[in-house]
Amino acid sequence: MGEAAPQTRSSLVRDLRELGVRAGSTILVHASLRALGWVCGGAPTVVRALLDVLGEEGTLVVPAFTWDNRDPSHWSHVRVPESWWPAIRAELPAFDPAVTPCRELGMIAETVRTWPGAARSDHPQTSFAAVGARARELTARHPITSELGPDSPLGAIELAGGDTLLIGVGYEQCTAFHLAEYRLPGLGHRTNRCVVTTSEGLRRWTSYRAALLDDRDFAELGRDFESISANAVRVGNVGVGKAMLFSVSSAVTYAMTWLPRRRPASGQRTSSH
Repeated sequence: MGEAAPQTRSSLVRDLRELGVRAGSTILVHASLRALGWVCGGAPTVVRALLDVLGEEGTLVVPAFTWDNRDPSHWSHVRVPESWWPAIRAELPAFDPAVTPCRELGMIAETVRTWPGAARSDHPQTSFAAVGARARELTARHPITSELGPDSPLGAIELAGGDTLLIGVGYEQCTAFHLAEYRLPGLGHRTNRCVVTTSEGLRRWTSYRAALLDDRDFAELGRDFESISANAVRVGNVGVGKAMLFSVSSAVTYAMTWLPRRRPASGQRTSSH
C-alpha cells in the first residue's frame, strides 16, 4: 500500500461535507489531531476547515475542560509526588476563561479556545469554548453546579438543535450522553473543589455540589446507538480518521432509555470528564 495523502484544508472541507456537516449548523467537536493523519498546517487547518463548512451562520463548539483545577490528590491525568501537594494547594492558579489552557483536550480544542473572537463559558472545571454566530449565546450561562447538565452550554447546544462530531475518537468521549444522566432519577452527588477568583479579585478554593457522572459504559452505549438507531449516526472518514456525526438530542433520547436498563439502580460511579 502507498503512503496516505497529506490532509489539507480543502480535503478536510470535502470530507466534512461528505459526512454531512451542514452550513449554518452548531456542532460540538471532539477530535484527535493525530488520528486525522498528516495535516498540512496542523490544528489551525482543521479549525479553518470546520469553519469553512459551517459558514458565517454556523457555530463550532469544543470542550475546554480544566482537569487540573482540583485538589492534586484527585488528579488522574498526571501524577505528582505527594510532597508537592501543599505547594500546589497554596498556589494553583485560579481559573481564568481568557488564559487558562485546555491542552489535555488536545490541540484542536486548545486552538479553538485561542481563536480570534472565541467565547468561553466560565465554569472553573468543565468550560466550553466556541467560535461562530452563536458562540456567546451558547457559552453565556454555565452555573457551577451544572457541569455538564441542562443549564450548561451542553444543554444549550441541545436546545439549539446541535450535532456532535467525533473525529478519531470513540463514543467514550461523547459528553452529550451526560445530559441523559442528569435527567435520570436517583442521580448521586459528590463534593468538588476548585480554585476561583472572587468578586474582590482574590484567589480562593471553593466547594460545590457536583453530579456523580460515569462515562465507563459510553463506548458500549455509542455502539448500540449507532447500530440500533437507524440512520441516527452518519459514519465516514475525516482525513484518515473515522468520524461520527449525530444529533445531540437523538443521542440524549436514546441514552435515557439505554442507561436505566444497563446500570444498577444505585452505586458510586465516576466520570473521567
